Amino acid sequence: MTGARTQLDAKVLTVTLDRPARKNSLTFELYRELTDLFTALQTDASVKAVVLTGTGADFCSGGDVHEIIGPLTRSSPQQLLEFTQMTGDLVKAMRSCPQPIVAAVDGICAGAGAILAMASDLRLGTERSRVAFLFVRVGLAGCDMGACTMLPRIVGLGRASELLYTGRALPGTEARDWGFYNELCSPDALSERALELARTIAQGPSVAHAMTKQMLRDEWALPLDEAIDAEARAQALCMETNDFRRAYEAFVAKRPPQFEGS
Repeated sequence: MTGARTQLDAKVLTVTLDRPARKNSLTFELYRELTDLFTALQTDASVKAVVLTGTGADFCSGGDVHEIIGPLTRSSPQQLLEFTQMTGDLVKAMRSCPQPIVAAVDGICAGAGAILAMASDLRLGTERSRVAFLFVRVGLAGCDMGACTMLPRIVGLGRASELLYTGRALPGTEARDWGFYNELCSPDALSERALELARTIAQGPSVAHAMTKQMLRDEWALPLDEAIDAEARAQALCMETNDFRRAYEAFVAKRPPQFEGS
């Protein structure tokens, strides 16, 4: 990939943004390649969980100022719409792939980088990290790549409004206290902790995990009664899997279950 590298180990795919000299900023090409990668994961049974991180001391500083922002100021209205739709396709692909995504965030996590962290299923951070939805700082709205829908569900409407209206940076400890991060790690321990969490997920029932991720997404727009009915149908499907039977047999035999994703 251009600007990123991948590594598959023990059913965990690590995706590392790899432009440290530019704080792992995104280019047009990298947007497309990441979208293609997460889209391909929809049919990749060899991957059970994903870690998304950045090389060096930063996660991602957002769209590259010279390679994206500059050209956008000279683009036609149709080209601008095609770009914003393309960036949204990346979030759609991340939310649609069945594998849970763990974001390991250190240093700068700004603009579209903050969106990548937001679009992940779980987020680990460091005290020195800084999360900023910077769109207002460049004269743009906070409604970017699903932020107005997803961010309030993570940190609450009032806090999301503050971040999107001001563009201020959210320090690591505050991000954890607000619920943006699941936990904080030291910078030295961040990568290993993210891998440990992803491996734990990968060892679980992947069909059931995929169903959980799908229902967390699908139920956003459902009234409670419809959501309960949808969950009943989803859980009944999970009860048809061999992993459900394996878990029962392991319980009876007083041993840990070995899930196989079927």
